[in-house]
Order: sequence, then structure tokens, then C-alpha cells
Amino acid sequence: MVEQGRELLDDTLSRARRVRAAIEDIEGLHVNDRDDFCAPGRAFDMDPLQVFIDLSGLKFSGYDAADWMRRHHRINLHTSDHRRINAQLTHADDETTTARLLDGLRDLVAHADELPPAPAMRIPDPTELRPRQTALPRDAFFGDVEQVPAAQAVGRICAEMLTPYPPGIPAALPGELLDQAVVDYLRTGVDAGMFLPDAADSTANTIRVSVHDVGAD
Repeated sequence: MVEQGRELLDDTLSRARRVRAAIEDIEGLHVNDRDDFCAPGRAFDMDPLQVFIDLSGLKFSGYDAADWMRRHHRINLHTSDHRRINAQLTHADDETTTARLLDGLRDLVAHADELPPAPAMRIPDPTELRPRQTALPRDAFFGDVEQVPAAQAVGRICAEMLTPYPPGIPAALPGELLDQAVVDYLRTGVDAGMFLPDAADSTANTIRVSVHDVGAD
């Protein structure tokens, strides 16, 4: 990177622009760019080497698309969610690797009817994903807890970290008050294919809550 960094990155950025344009030309696919993500109060900028592909124009989810690409083309995508897949480009990529990606995506679209419809997810506004802190994290996490059905966790103090991946940002932390929006997001997300790695119950059918709150009395 010291001796050839500028040349390597210039080539990579140029290749990324070509790949992004080629994917945008595939019917049913949309490559997210700065206009989609960047605005006052939202993201400041975006990494052009992260190729976010919106599948909203097709009927299947990003989770199923990622599995299909791995199974049929041995391509491991960076991340996926209910409506996007993400390919990470680096200076190690070349025309061969990007051609494999493009061929795989075209084949994915050609076999769209073979994938199941994307399950419905309840996606709250980002402002709703900011639970109110009502107890110290340590008190909730290390205190007396119980595992309750998700529906009964609404209005209770969360006693664990609940982090859907992606994006890998906690939807709820110990000490925060669980509301309906967060619980619905997690439950419908897991049903759609979301990965919840740090929850005691990764299915989100039950949630760990503190016994020391009004809802438990």
C-alpha cells in the first residue's frame, strides 16, 4: 500500500464503478448509492466498495438470495437482510472475480421463480428503535431475570443484548424498556431469516427480562 496504494485503489474504485453500473442494468436489481443513504440526519457518506443490491423489485428476500448464490455459484456475499444483499469489493478483486459475481446475479434473477416469496417484516421507523433506558445495564444483566414469551416481554426491562445481524447494531440493550415496535421487528425478522446471535433464545420466541420492574409485579 505504501508503494502502490494509489494505483491499487484507483483501479479498485474504477472496477467498482463498472460493476455497480453492470448490476444496475440487470432487471429487478437496484444498486444503492449515495442518493439512497446520504442526507442530513442520515449517513454522511458511503463506501463505494460496498455494493448494496436492493431486491425490492423481486419477490424473494436477501437471506434466500445469499443462500442461493452460495449454493449454486459458491459465492459468499458479505451480508444480507430481508431485501438486500451486499458484495464487498477489494483491491484483490479482478475481472475474473467480478465476472463471477455478475454471472451469478444474472442467474439469480433468471431463477427468481424458484425462490420463495419474502416473508413480511415489520420494519419500524428508526426513531422507534431507540428504547428508553429505565435501569442500569449492569443491574438488568446481572440481576434476577426470567425468560418470557416475546408477547409478554413488551413493557418489560430487557436483560440481554438483542442484536440482529446485519446490521450488527443492538435493537435492545440490558436496562432498556422493550416496546411493541422492537419486539415485532425482532420476531418478524427472525421469521424472515434474520440472525440474532447474542440472544439467549435466537428464535426470539422468548426474551430475557428483569424481574425487578413494574411489568413483573
